[in-house]
Amino acid sequence: MNIWEEYAHFIDEFRREFNTTGALLPSGRFLAQGLARPLRGPRPPWRILEVGPGTGAVTREIARRMLPGDRLEAVEINPRFARVVEQRVARERVFAPHREQIEVVRGGVEELLGESTYDLIVSGLPLNNFSTAQVRGIFGAFTRLIRPGGLLSYFEYVMVRELKTPFVNRQERRRLIRIGRLVGRYIRRHQVRSEPILVNVPPAIVRQLCLKPTIESLPIPATPLRSRR
Repeated sequence: MNIWEEYAHFIDEFRREFNTTGALLPSGRFLAQGLARPLRGPRPPWRILEVGPGTGAVTREIARRMLPGDRLEAVEINPRFARVVEQRVARERVFAPHREQIEVVRGGVEELLGESTYDLIVSGLPLNNFSTAQVRGIFGAFTRLIRPGGLLSYFEYVMVRELKTPFVNRQERRRLIRIGRLVGRYIRRHQVRSEPILVNVPPAIVRQLCLKPTIESLPIPATPLRSRR
């Protein structure tokens, strides 16, 4: 699939299903690379969950970094997007080395069974489009499904809530504020790193959260310097 076909699919679904699509264009290359960055470097085989792959832009970057023992499940609630990703996995050369390790699952992340199943969750969900209860349910599913020490890698568009707030009605303003507070609590408690992706439309921030930290995954506190007397 060339980039114009990918854009056409995405724009068509943006018109049909704005609430679950949430962006006019698919994730750019640098954003996709940022989301898949935890897969770089030496590591054991991982079980990976991609949530909301859309047309597969991030799926492609994940596949490029997969090891022979990895397993990727891409869960997509939009049946048309799910079909596009299935076709890309079946046909495109980048997926060929790991084709048998990739499965596309149709449905929502909240419907997935299991607990402490995945080493890495990569999310492309448009959190600002959902209700507060839905966002709470999504993060609840992430927390249930991630293994201790595992990472959640997701992104937010820069300043979207702040830019929207002055131009919406009171009910929508309250929804955006509540989502900001809810997501902010997870960021303050669990974020281990963030990366601005300025070369994207619109600019974004990739965040990596450790929702179930182990002793090994906890950040090491800085040792205060002692003054010499």
